[in-house]
Amino acid sequence: MNNKKDENYIYYLVAQNLKKQRKLKGLTQSKFAELCNYSDGFIMNIESKKYHQTFSLGTLWKFAEVLNIDIREFFKPLDEK
Repeated sequence: MNNKKDENYIYYLVAQNLKKQRKLKGLTQSKFAELCNYSDGFIMNIESKKYHQTFSLGTLWKFAEVLNIDIREFFKPLDEK
């Protein structure tokens, strides 16, 4: 998903940054889901490169709160090589 003109790119960008931040905090998908009060499957679908899962700004805010990060971290450009 490298087409930045596609509106779904923002979900891809956020998902990859979510995965990075979650791992930096040492959280599994399952533990993170539990802390956010979401299902494992929902988190797995968001982070999946094969499945397109949408989510609300409220959900994104919750993720930032649980990870104790600024919500803008989710919108940082990816290190694409």
